[in-house]
Amino acid sequence: MTRLPPVFPSAGPARPARHRRPFPRLSPPQLIALTFAAAIVVGAALLSLPVSLEAGHSVTPLQALFMATSAVCVTGLAVVDPGGTFSTFGEVVLLLLIQVGGLGLVTLGTLFALALRRRVGVTDRIRAAQQVSASDLGSVVTLVRRIVLSSLLIEAVGALLLAAVFVPREGLGRGLYYAVFHSVSAFNNAGFSLYATGLTEFVQNPLLNVVVPLLVILGGLGFLVQLNVLRFMQDRRRERLTLNSRLSLTMTGALLLVGTAGFALAEWNNPATLGALSPGGKLMAAWFQGVTPRTAGFNTLDYGAMQFTTLFLTMLLMFIGANPGSTGGGIKTTTFYVMMASAWSMVRGRRDTTLFRRRIDTDTVLRAMTVGLLSLGLVNVTFLLMLALNTNPDVKFVQLFFETISAFGTVGLSMNTTPLLNGPQEALLIGLMFLGRIGPLTFAVAFNRPDSVRVRYPADKELLIG
Repeated sequence: MTRLPPVFPSAGPARPARHRRPFPRLSPPQLIALTFAAAIVVGAALLSLPVSLEAGHSVTPLQALFMATSAVCVTGLAVVDPGGTFSTFGEVVLLLLIQVGGLGLVTLGTLFALALRRRVGVTDRIRAAQQVSASDLGSVVTLVRRIVLSSLLIEAVGALLLAAVFVPREGLGRGLYYAVFHSVSAFNNAGFSLYATGLTEFVQNPLLNVVVPLLVILGGLGFLVQLNVLRFMQDRRRERLTLNSRLSLTMTGALLLVGTAGFALAEWNNPATLGALSPGGKLMAAWFQGVTPRTAGFNTLDYGAMQFTTLFLTMLLMFIGANPGSTGGGIKTTTFYVMMASAWSMVRGRRDTTLFRRRIDTDTVLRAMTVGLLSLGLVNVTFLLMLALNTNPDVKFVQLFFETISAFGTVGLSMNTTPLLNGPQEALLIGLMFLGRIGPLTFAVAFNRPDSVRVRYPADKELLIG
């Protein structure tokens, strides 16, 4: 008897199931947004634990969420006093959240994969490159390793230098702990301090007024700029400064000069700020306050006692922020420059925007304009809601505006307003800090749907602009 072949032929031996990634369909912007959100939720849960709080202190779930968001988004705004409310365990949780937020979960995850000798695939490389603003996928693994190691080295050196400030004041063990905390907070542009009055007690301490601003500047330069400058200093014949590095260094120097000089001129005779200090102390304080609006958030003077001119300059610096690919926030220095340069080129009747003898392409200009407009719209809408929800007659117009820009730029400077906010206002700032850290454009790209329309309509040049 002849057997007929089976109607459905056998597919052969079963193939072993491939390892599936936990989030195979997430784009890099989506992964960045979701990992930051996950870190915030975990951090809020840890900060709510009794072991994280000092005896006799408590925090509401909203306060814990606010503090976790401020730490992960390296902002520094605080609705409770970190040093007085949280135990040593809670402070360490804050410190870890700052470090995770500064370097980025994707960056740290890539480093852990390397430490466990796991292969980093193309998808992981793309995600890591998006996190550190890199464009070369081939060297992104090496780049991530260098970024993490160099960051830890800079923080360690900063902690050793700051130990000379805190150890005589706090004792050996606690002084070293304070040095590490403030070094990590400064390099990651977080602005958290374990002192209830910030760093106002060190307004004329020369070492602190040099080390903390330098850590802030290094963190705000951007990881790619740091590495490019380091390689350029090692071998100037083969290595050249990239266009991004040259622009970032130029804008950083210009904004530091404007901030320091503007603060000194506006506050020199103000008895509540610089007026009471010696000439050397005035220069140190002006330098410190000129640096920290670059998304750092530390202060050695009371911003609630400053002139309106100083407050306006500070808000402008906070909105611009640090360099791309750094621990800082804001719209970024390169975005601000491209917006201003393209507008100036248009005014002068020039078709192209040039920078260091290089033409900036149209896509870059449009991206800069989009980031600027989205950021401006986000700040204004949030500020309008903050005004509408305000129930405290002691909180004034300028205080809310200052607080809003500080949250968006992930700066953390405050006119002593944050503890006076109500619940809905705190919730608004939580969302604003989150969007300010990952970037409004990144968030918009992460959760939109690709345009499936294939039709391109003809252009119309009769529309009047201006």
